Parts: sequence; structure tokens; C-alpha cells
Amino acid sequence: MWHRYQPASVPVRPRVCWPGKAVMRPVLHGDVSTAARVLLNAPPADRERLCVKMINEADLADSYVGQTGRLHPLFGNGSLMTAARARPLADEPGFDDVQYCKCFEMVLRCLVQFHITRMRS
Repeated sequence: MWHRYQPASVPVRPRVCWPGKAVMRPVLHGDVSTAARVLLNAPPADRERLCVKMINEADLADSYVGQTGRLHPLFGNGSLMTAARARPLADEPGFDDVQYCKCFEMVLRCLVQFHITRMRS
């Protein structure tokens, strides 16, 4: 259910919960590919840390939007794409680029770990 508030372009949405657990907003293909493009620009040794940081920023922003009805001042609307776009993006290569595939896979693995950790806590 969407409600309007200030600013009118940002919808308030109910928090989706598993039993007792709030979860971040749905992650779409564009979120994963944008995050992977950020990782592609980062040194390989820093990629996992950066990926976890972007996911945590998106989650923090999503909670903020859910509580206040406003965009987070630093991390935006709570999407992984918005958190990623705050950083330099590599041009999007095809899946024939092995490094891009590794980055894409890393984003998916970090998201799975985020959700597993969230469910257990």
C-alpha cells in the first residue's frame, strides 16, 4: 500500500516482515548489476567489504524511510541501487567479462548472507 507524504515522489510502504524480522526492500536485477559495477571499479581485495557496506547502507536507509517517511540524507530511498550509485560506476560489461561475473556473484552471495544473518538474529 502506497501513501503520499513529503516529498511526494517517495512512497511510504509498510515494512515487510518474516515472523518478528523486518527485511530490506526487494532487490532487483538492476540493484545487483549496479552494485557489481561499483565493485568492478574497486580493487579486488576491497570488494567484499565494499559490497557489505553498500547492503548495510541500503538497509539503514530503508529503515529510515520506513520510520520517517523521508529519504535518508546520505543513503537515499533504501534501494541497493541508490546506495551503489553514490559511488563511481564502471561501464556495464557483458557476462563474457569474468571480473564482472565475479562481482555480480559477490553481490548475490553477500545478499544471501545478509538475509541469512537477518533471519537468525
